[in-house]
Amino acid sequence: MRLKDQVALITGAGRGIGRAVAEHYAREGAKVAVADLDLAGAQQVVDAIEASGGSAMALAMDVTDEKAVDDGVAAIVERWGRLDIALANAGIQHIDPVHKLSFSNWSKVMSVHLDGAFLVTRAALNQMYAGNGGTMLYMGSVHSLEASPLKAPYVAAKHGMLGLCRAVAKEGAEHGVRSNIICPGFVRTPLVDKQIPEQAKELGISEEEVISKVMLKNTVDGKFTTLEDVSELAVHLAAFPSAAMTGQSIVVSHGWHMQ
Repeated sequence: MRLKDQVALITGAGRGIGRAVAEHYAREGAKVAVADLDLAGAQQVVDAIEASGGSAMALAMDVTDEKAVDDGVAAIVERWGRLDIALANAGIQHIDPVHKLSFSNWSKVMSVHLDGAFLVTRAALNQMYAGNGGTMLYMGSVHSLEASPLKAPYVAAKHGMLGLCRAVAKEGAEHGVRSNIICPGFVRTPLVDKQIPEQAKELGISEEEVISKVMLKNTVDGKFTTLEDVSELAVHLAAFPSAAMTGQSIVVSHGWHMQ
């Protein structure tokens, strides 16, 4: 088991990528705090982990709420005595061209991704610095590295998370903290499924064309990135043994973006 006895926090873990990573971490021996805006969804993940012999706890957490984040991390430490791994994964999406984009929708996407990542990072680092170091991870995107139409706030926020990751890698080194950002291509999660009809309407094309001509156009094999692809990388980064890998953006996208 690559993460035996490690304590991990994953935000936005009630479904999608977050859930896949939480369950994979548990299979690798980690104690997992499953944080989500939807407490019932988080508890379902905990129930599944515990049914498989793992150890987990559910946390109701709005990552844009400073107190909720700080209290959630405190609850983890109260229960398990430490925090070794934190993955800032919570995210939302909004589809609109910039000239039609409302400030409220811009702010909402930026707040969840970027402000949320900051609040989780700060709370986690205070525990990691006081302990024996740790691993700070971010769920970025290919959009941390390049842009697509209709997604300005998401692209800007994901670029910002890359910058935060790099800053944490520089600052955290002396405290034994590594920091990396995972950059997946399109994964068939509820977040992506919701975009398909929205983009079809905005672009005036069919949903099938959104998939083939927009989402998967630049992959090498016309395939979506899978939950398993992303969770395996998240385990690898959490288990990596040294600061040889820190401040890095690791792309998992079937060749959509190459660096």
